[in-house]
Amino acid sequence: MVGHVDHGKTSLTRALTGKWTDTHSEELKRGITIKIGYADFSVFKDSDGVLYPEAQVPKGNDAKFLRRISLLDAPGHETLMTTTIAASSILDGAILVIAANEPCPQPQTLEHLMVLDILGIKNVVVVQNKIDLVTQEKAMENYHQIKKFLEGSTAHHAPIIPISANYSTNLDALMSAIDEHIPTPKRDTAAPARMYVARSFDVNKPGTKIEKLLGGVVGGSLISGVLKTGDEIELRPGIPKRTKDKELLLPMVLTVSKLMCGSEELKEAKPGGLISISTTLDPSLSKSDHLVGNLVGKPGSLPPVLSEIELEYTLLKREGFDNPPLRLAEPIVISIGTSTGIGVIAKLKSGRMELKLKRGICAEPKAKVAVSRRIGQRWRLAGWGLVR
Repeated sequence: MVGHVDHGKTSLTRALTGKWTDTHSEELKRGITIKIGYADFSVFKDSDGVLYPEAQVPKGNDAKFLRRISLLDAPGHETLMTTTIAASSILDGAILVIAANEPCPQPQTLEHLMVLDILGIKNVVVVQNKIDLVTQEKAMENYHQIKKFLEGSTAHHAPIIPISANYSTNLDALMSAIDEHIPTPKRDTAAPARMYVARSFDVNKPGTKIEKLLGGVVGGSLISGVLKTGDEIELRPGIPKRTKDKELLLPMVLTVSKLMCGSEELKEAKPGGLISISTTLDPSLSKSDHLVGNLVGKPGSLPPVLSEIELEYTLLKREGFDNPPLRLAEPIVISIGTSTGIGVIAKLKSGRMELKLKRGICAEPKAKVAVSRRIGQRWRLAGWGLVR
Protein backbone atom coordinates (compact mmCIF):
# COMPACT_ATOMS: atom_id res chain seq x y z
CA MET A 1 0.00 0.00 0.00
CA VAL A 2 1.95 3.01 -1.28
CA GLY A 3 1.24 6.69 -1.97
CA HIS A 4 1.63 10.23 -0.67
CA VAL A 5 1.37 11.02 3.03
CA ASP A 6 -2.22 11.34 4.31
CA HIS A 7 -3.84 10.06 1.10
CA GLY A 8 -5.57 7.27 3.05
CA LYS A 9 -3.32 4.19 2.90
CA THR A 10 -3.81 3.27 6.55
CA SER A 11 -7.56 4.03 6.39
CA LEU A 12 -7.89 1.73 3.37
CA THR A 13 -5.88 -0.97 5.15
CA ARG A 14 -8.35 -0.72 8.05
CA ALA A 15 -11.35 -0.91 5.68
CA LEU A 16 -9.97 -4.09 4.11
CA THR A 17 -8.62 -5.83 7.21
CA GLY A 18 -10.32 -4.26 10.21
CA LYS A 19 -6.84 -3.44 11.60
CA TRP A 20 -5.30 0.00 12.22
CA THR A 21 -1.61 -0.49 11.39
CA ASP A 22 -0.26 2.70 13.03
CA THR A 23 0.53 1.27 16.46
CA HIS A 24 3.69 3.07 17.58
CA SER A 25 3.27 6.05 19.92
CA GLU A 26 5.01 8.47 17.55
CA GLU A 27 2.79 7.33 14.66
CA LEU A 28 -0.36 7.90 16.69
CA LYS A 29 0.90 11.30 17.87
CA ARG A 30 1.80 12.54 14.37
CA GLY A 31 -0.99 10.75 12.47
CA ILE A 32 1.39 9.25 9.91
CA THR A 33 2.97 5.83 9.25
CA ILE A 34 6.68 5.69 10.19
CA LYS A 35 7.40 1.97 10.36
CA ILE A 36 6.05 -0.60 7.90
CA GLY A 37 2.59 -1.75 9.03
CA TYR A 38 1.37 -5.30 8.49
CA ALA A 39 -2.10 -6.79 8.16
CA ASP A 40 -3.55 -9.96 6.62
CA PHE A 41 -7.04 -10.40 5.24
CA SER A 42 -9.09 -12.94 3.33
CA VAL A 43 -11.10 -12.31 0.17
CA PHE A 44 -14.55 -13.92 -0.13
CA LYS A 45 -16.76 -14.45 -3.19
CA ASP A 46 -20.54 -14.87 -3.04
CA SER A 47 -22.86 -16.79 -5.39
CA ASP A 48 -23.42 -13.65 -7.49
CA GLY A 49 -19.68 -13.29 -8.12
CA VAL A 50 -19.28 -10.27 -5.81
CA LEU A 51 -15.95 -10.11 -3.96
CA TYR A 52 -15.65 -8.84 -0.39
CA PRO A 53 -12.71 -8.19 1.90
CA GLU A 54 -12.96 -10.10 5.18
CA ALA A 55 -13.97 -7.03 7.21
CA GLN A 56 -16.86 -6.16 4.85
CA VAL A 57 -18.68 -9.49 4.30
CA PRO A 58 -22.41 -8.84 5.04
CA LYS A 59 -23.92 -10.91 7.86
CA GLY A 60 -25.72 -13.98 6.55
CA ASN A 61 -23.99 -13.77 3.16
CA ASP A 62 -23.11 -17.10 1.50
CA ALA A 63 -19.66 -15.85 0.44
CA LYS A 64 -16.89 -18.47 0.32
CA PHE A 65 -13.18 -18.07 0.88
CA LEU A 66 -11.23 -17.19 -2.30
CA ARG A 67 -7.66 -16.17 -1.32
CA ARG A 68 -5.52 -14.73 1.47
CA ILE A 69 -3.61 -11.45 1.04
CA SER A 70 -0.92 -9.82 3.19
CA LEU A 71 -0.70 -6.02 3.15
CA LEU A 72 2.29 -3.82 3.88
CA ASP A 73 1.27 -0.28 4.78
CA ALA A 74 4.33 1.74 3.71
CA PRO A 75 5.11 5.28 4.96
CA GLY A 76 4.32 8.08 2.52
CA HIS A 77 6.29 10.91 4.12
CA GLU A 78 9.28 12.08 2.07
CA THR A 79 11.84 11.66 4.86
CA LEU A 80 10.75 8.02 5.33
CA MET A 81 11.32 6.92 1.71
CA THR A 82 14.01 4.37 2.66
CA THR A 83 11.39 2.50 4.73
CA THR A 84 9.11 2.45 1.70
CA ILE A 85 11.95 1.18 -0.51
CA ALA A 86 12.54 -1.57 2.05
CA ALA A 87 8.86 -2.54 1.87
CA SER A 88 8.95 -2.64 -1.94
CA SER A 89 11.58 -5.38 -1.96
CA ILE A 90 9.10 -8.03 -0.77
CA LEU A 91 6.06 -7.06 -2.87
CA ASP A 92 4.22 -9.14 -5.48
CA GLY A 93 2.10 -6.14 -6.40
CA ALA A 94 1.10 -2.71 -5.20
CA ILE A 95 -1.98 -0.61 -4.46
CA LEU A 96 -1.09 3.01 -5.28
CA VAL A 97 -3.38 5.30 -3.28
CA ILE A 98 -4.04 8.79 -4.70
CA ALA A 99 -6.40 11.26 -3.00
CA ALA A 100 -9.05 12.84 -5.22
CA ASN A 101 -9.03 16.12 -3.26
CA GLU A 102 -5.43 17.09 -4.18
CA PRO A 103 -3.76 17.70 -7.55
CA CYS A 104 -1.94 14.67 -8.97
CA PRO A 105 0.94 13.95 -8.66
CA GLN A 106 1.99 14.91 -5.15
CA PRO A 107 5.74 14.52 -4.36
CA GLN A 108 5.57 11.06 -2.75
CA THR A 109 3.05 9.80 -5.32
CA LEU A 110 5.77 10.53 -7.88
CA GLU A 111 8.54 8.96 -5.78
CA HIS A 112 6.58 5.83 -4.91
CA LEU A 113 5.71 5.18 -8.56
CA MET A 114 9.41 5.68 -9.34
CA VAL A 115 10.29 3.01 -6.75
CA LEU A 116 7.80 0.58 -8.32
CA ASP A 117 9.39 1.26 -11.73
CA ILE A 118 12.93 0.76 -10.39
CA LEU A 119 12.06 -2.53 -8.67
CA GLY A 120 10.09 -3.82 -11.66
CA ILE A 121 6.75 -4.22 -9.84
CA LYS A 122 4.24 -4.40 -12.70
CA ASN A 123 1.13 -5.67 -10.92
CA VAL A 124 -0.40 -2.37 -9.82
CA VAL A 125 -3.93 -1.24 -8.94
CA VAL A 126 -4.50 2.50 -8.51
CA VAL A 127 -7.01 3.66 -5.91
CA GLN A 128 -8.57 7.12 -6.26
CA ASN A 129 -9.49 7.69 -2.61
CA LYS A 130 -11.53 10.38 -0.83
CA ILE A 131 -14.14 10.74 -3.60
CA ASP A 132 -16.60 11.65 -0.83
CA LEU A 133 -14.74 14.96 -0.40
CA VAL A 134 -15.11 16.24 -4.01
CA THR A 135 -17.79 16.84 -6.63
CA GLN A 136 -18.22 14.50 -9.57
CA GLU A 137 -16.61 17.10 -11.86
CA LYS A 138 -13.55 17.40 -9.59
CA ALA A 139 -13.30 13.61 -9.34
CA MET A 140 -13.24 13.32 -13.15
CA GLU A 141 -10.66 16.10 -13.41
CA ASN A 142 -8.47 14.26 -10.88
CA TYR A 143 -9.01 10.98 -12.77
CA HIS A 144 -7.62 12.51 -15.98
CA GLN A 145 -4.64 13.90 -14.01
CA ILE A 146 -3.94 10.37 -12.73
CA LYS A 147 -4.18 8.89 -16.26
CA LYS A 148 -1.69 11.44 -17.57
CA PHE A 149 0.63 10.86 -14.58
CA LEU A 150 0.73 7.08 -15.18
CA GLU A 151 1.70 7.37 -18.87
CA GLY A 152 4.97 5.61 -19.67
CA SER A 153 5.27 4.01 -16.22
CA THR A 154 4.98 0.43 -15.01
CA ALA A 155 1.38 1.29 -14.02
CA HIS A 156 0.41 2.70 -17.44
CA HIS A 157 -2.41 0.16 -17.92
CA ALA A 158 -3.35 -0.16 -14.24
CA PRO A 159 -7.07 0.10 -13.40
CA ILE A 160 -8.11 3.22 -11.45
CA ILE A 161 -10.78 2.44 -8.85
CA PRO A 162 -12.64 5.36 -7.17
CA ILE A 163 -13.39 4.65 -3.50
CA SER A 164 -14.02 6.21 -0.11
CA ALA A 165 -11.98 4.25 2.44
CA ASN A 166 -13.67 5.93 5.41
CA TYR A 167 -17.11 4.87 4.18
CA SER A 168 -15.99 1.50 2.67
CA THR A 169 -17.43 2.57 -0.69
CA ASN A 170 -16.78 0.56 -3.87
CA LEU A 171 -14.53 -2.01 -2.16
CA ASP A 172 -16.13 -4.83 -4.19
CA ALA A 173 -14.79 -3.20 -7.38
CA LEU A 174 -11.38 -2.83 -5.73
CA MET A 175 -11.38 -6.54 -4.75
CA SER A 176 -12.20 -7.54 -8.34
CA ALA A 177 -9.35 -5.36 -9.66
CA ILE A 178 -6.87 -6.83 -7.15
CA ASP A 179 -7.96 -10.37 -8.01
CA GLU A 180 -7.49 -9.73 -11.75
CA HIS A 181 -4.36 -7.56 -11.76
CA ILE A 182 -2.40 -8.86 -8.73
CA PRO A 183 -2.65 -12.66 -9.05
CA THR A 184 -0.88 -15.01 -6.66
CA PRO A 185 2.46 -15.74 -8.40
CA LYS A 186 4.04 -19.17 -8.76
CA ARG A 187 6.54 -19.80 -5.98
CA ASP A 188 9.88 -21.62 -6.02
CA THR A 189 9.77 -23.96 -3.02
CA ALA A 190 12.75 -26.04 -4.23
CA ALA A 191 15.22 -23.13 -4.06
CA PRO A 192 17.19 -22.34 -0.87
CA ALA A 193 15.12 -20.57 1.80
CA ARG A 194 15.46 -16.77 1.70
CA MET A 195 13.66 -14.21 3.81
CA TYR A 196 14.25 -10.49 4.17
CA VAL A 197 13.81 -9.35 7.77
CA ALA A 198 11.47 -6.37 7.59
CA ARG A 199 10.58 -6.18 11.32
CA SER A 200 11.91 -7.67 14.56
CA PHE A 201 10.40 -7.75 18.04
CA ASP A 202 10.66 -8.62 21.69
CA VAL A 203 7.19 -10.03 22.40
CA ASN A 204 7.70 -10.36 26.16
CA LYS A 205 5.70 -8.08 28.46
CA PRO A 206 7.57 -6.03 31.08
CA GLY A 207 8.03 -8.02 34.28
CA THR A 208 7.98 -11.46 32.61
CA LYS A 209 9.94 -13.98 34.71
CA ILE A 210 13.22 -15.18 33.19
CA GLU A 211 12.09 -18.80 32.92
CA LYS A 212 9.03 -17.69 30.91
CA LEU A 213 10.82 -15.39 28.46
CA LEU A 214 10.22 -16.09 24.76
CA GLY A 215 13.03 -15.74 22.22
CA GLY A 216 13.37 -12.89 19.72
CA VAL A 217 10.96 -12.71 16.77
CA VAL A 218 11.78 -11.72 13.18
CA GLY A 219 9.15 -10.94 10.57
CA GLY A 220 9.10 -10.69 6.81
CA SER A 221 8.22 -12.65 3.70
CA LEU A 222 9.83 -15.79 2.31
CA ILE A 223 10.85 -15.14 -1.28
CA SER A 224 11.91 -18.74 -1.96
CA GLY A 225 12.25 -22.12 -0.25
CA VAL A 226 10.48 -23.57 2.77
CA LEU A 227 10.99 -23.17 6.53
CA LYS A 228 9.73 -25.59 9.20
CA THR A 229 9.53 -25.53 12.97
CA GLY A 230 12.80 -26.89 14.36
CA ASP A 231 14.90 -25.80 11.35
CA GLU A 232 18.23 -24.09 11.90
CA ILE A 233 18.48 -20.66 10.25
CA GLU A 234 21.26 -18.13 9.87
CA LEU A 235 20.94 -14.34 10.10
CA ARG A 236 23.36 -12.30 8.01
CA PRO A 237 25.04 -9.85 8.31
CA GLY A 238 24.03 -10.52 11.92
CA ILE A 239 24.29 -8.74 15.25
CA PRO A 240 26.48 -5.61 15.55
CA LYS A 241 29.17 -5.76 18.24
CA ARG A 242 31.43 -2.84 19.11
CA THR A 243 35.12 -3.31 19.84
CA LYS A 244 37.67 -0.63 20.75
CA ASP A 245 38.57 0.05 17.14
CA LYS A 246 35.49 -0.81 15.07
CA GLU A 247 32.06 -2.38 14.86
CA LEU A 248 31.87 -6.07 13.96
CA LEU A 249 28.89 -7.97 12.56
CA LEU A 250 28.40 -11.45 13.97
CA PRO A 251 26.25 -13.84 11.89
CA MET A 252 23.92 -15.87 14.12
CA VAL A 253 22.68 -19.46 13.76
CA LEU A 254 19.29 -19.91 15.46
CA THR A 255 16.54 -22.50 15.79
CA VAL A 256 12.99 -21.85 14.57
CA SER A 257 10.83 -22.44 17.65
CA LYS A 258 7.52 -21.30 16.13
CA LEU A 259 6.16 -20.02 12.80
CA MET A 260 3.17 -17.67 12.73
CA CYS A 261 1.03 -16.06 10.04
CA GLY A 262 -1.01 -13.43 11.87
CA SER A 263 -2.59 -15.32 14.78
CA GLU A 264 -2.33 -18.71 13.03
CA GLU A 265 0.51 -21.09 13.92
CA LEU A 266 2.15 -22.87 10.97
CA LYS A 267 4.00 -26.18 10.78
CA GLU A 268 5.85 -24.91 7.72
CA ALA A 269 6.05 -21.62 5.84
CA LYS A 270 6.20 -21.28 2.07
CA PRO A 271 6.87 -18.19 -0.09
CA GLY A 272 4.20 -15.52 -0.17
CA GLY A 273 2.47 -13.72 2.65
CA LEU A 274 3.91 -12.32 5.84
CA ILE A 275 5.26 -14.57 8.55
CA SER A 276 6.90 -14.18 11.92
CA ILE A 277 9.59 -16.55 13.17
CA SER A 278 10.02 -17.11 16.90
CA THR A 279 13.65 -18.01 17.54
CA THR A 280 16.06 -18.94 20.34
CA LEU A 281 17.70 -15.50 20.15
CA ASP A 282 18.03 -13.27 23.22
CA PRO A 283 14.94 -11.02 22.82
CA SER A 284 16.92 -7.91 23.79
CA LEU A 285 18.74 -8.25 20.45
CA SER A 286 15.58 -8.30 18.35
CA LYS A 287 13.56 -5.54 20.03
CA SER A 288 12.63 -2.29 18.26
CA ASP A 289 13.48 -3.58 14.75
CA HIS A 290 17.20 -4.00 15.57
CA LEU A 291 17.47 -6.92 13.11
CA VAL A 292 15.81 -5.25 10.11
CA GLY A 293 18.00 -5.61 7.01
CA ASN A 294 19.20 -9.12 7.79
CA LEU A 295 18.81 -11.97 5.34
CA VAL A 296 17.54 -15.32 6.68
CA GLY A 297 18.44 -18.69 5.18
CA LYS A 298 19.78 -22.13 5.95
CA PRO A 299 23.30 -22.04 7.52
CA GLY A 300 26.04 -21.86 4.89
CA SER A 301 23.69 -21.00 2.01
CA LEU A 302 23.69 -17.19 2.28
CA PRO A 303 25.89 -14.81 0.23
CA PRO A 304 28.89 -13.15 1.91
CA VAL A 305 28.74 -9.94 3.93
CA LEU A 306 30.16 -7.07 1.87
CA SER A 307 32.01 -4.09 3.40
CA GLU A 308 32.79 -2.78 -0.09
CA ILE A 309 30.30 -3.03 -2.91
CA GLU A 310 30.43 -2.31 -6.64
CA LEU A 311 27.32 -1.05 -8.40
CA GLU A 312 26.20 -0.33 -11.93
CA TYR A 313 24.00 2.72 -11.48
CA THR A 314 21.70 5.12 -13.30
CA LEU A 315 20.79 8.56 -11.98
CA LEU A 316 17.17 9.63 -12.26
CA LYS A 317 16.05 12.80 -14.01
CA ARG A 318 13.58 14.39 -11.65
CA GLU A 319 11.55 17.54 -11.49
CA GLY A 320 11.98 19.71 -8.44
CA PHE A 321 15.67 19.28 -7.70
CA ASP A 322 19.00 19.24 -9.48
CA ASN A 323 20.58 15.76 -9.65
CA PRO A 324 24.20 16.41 -10.73
CA PRO A 325 26.79 13.65 -11.39
CA LEU A 326 28.02 11.78 -8.32
CA ARG A 327 31.35 12.84 -6.77
CA LEU A 328 34.23 10.93 -5.19
CA ALA A 329 33.96 10.79 -1.39
CA GLU A 330 30.24 11.70 -1.56
CA PRO A 331 28.15 9.91 1.09
CA ILE A 332 25.10 8.08 -0.26
CA VAL A 333 22.41 5.79 1.14
CA ILE A 334 21.72 2.46 -0.57
CA SER A 335 18.71 0.20 -0.02
CA ILE A 336 19.03 -3.50 -0.92
CA GLY A 337 16.20 -5.81 0.07
CA THR A 338 15.15 -4.56 3.50
CA SER A 339 18.66 -3.35 4.30
CA THR A 340 19.54 0.34 4.25
CA GLY A 341 23.16 1.45 4.66
CA ILE A 342 25.43 4.44 4.28
CA GLY A 343 28.47 4.33 2.04
CA VAL A 344 31.16 6.67 0.72
CA ILE A 345 32.06 6.63 -2.97
CA ALA A 346 35.63 5.32 -3.35
CA LYS A 347 35.74 4.89 -7.17
CA LEU A 348 33.69 6.24 -10.09
CA LYS A 349 33.82 5.12 -13.70
CA SER A 350 31.20 5.48 -16.46
CA GLY A 351 28.06 4.26 -14.76
CA ARG A 352 29.85 2.23 -12.10
CA MET A 353 30.83 3.08 -8.57
CA GLU A 354 32.58 1.38 -5.69
CA LEU A 355 31.35 2.12 -2.19
CA LYS A 356 32.99 1.67 1.18
CA LEU A 357 30.15 0.86 3.55
CA LYS A 358 29.88 2.03 7.13
CA ARG A 359 28.30 -1.33 8.00
CA GLY A 360 28.39 -4.56 5.99
CA ILE A 361 25.44 -5.70 3.85
CA CYS A 362 24.47 -9.22 2.79
CA ALA A 363 23.51 -8.97 -0.89
CA GLU A 364 23.11 -11.33 -3.84
CA PRO A 365 24.81 -10.50 -7.16
CA LYS A 366 22.44 -8.63 -9.54
CA ALA A 367 20.29 -7.48 -6.60
CA LYS A 368 18.48 -4.21 -7.31
CA VAL A 369 19.61 -1.18 -5.32
CA ALA A 370 17.90 2.16 -4.68
CA VAL A 371 20.35 5.07 -4.35
CA SER A 372 19.56 8.15 -2.26
CA ARG A 373 21.72 11.23 -1.90
CA ARG A 374 21.61 14.37 0.18
CA ILE A 375 19.92 17.19 -1.71
CA GLY A 376 19.78 20.34 0.41
CA GLN A 377 18.71 19.23 3.88
CA ARG A 378 17.08 15.94 2.84
CA TRP A 379 17.95 12.48 1.55
CA ARG A 380 16.20 12.06 -1.80
CA LEU A 381 15.81 9.09 -4.11
CA ALA A 382 18.38 9.86 -6.82
CA GLY A 383 19.02 6.67 -8.78
CA TRP A 384 19.04 2.91 -8.93
CA GLY A 385 21.52 0.18 -9.74
CA LEU A 386 22.55 -3.47 -9.68
CA VAL A 387 25.11 -5.21 -7.46
CA ARG A 388 28.04 -6.45 -9.56
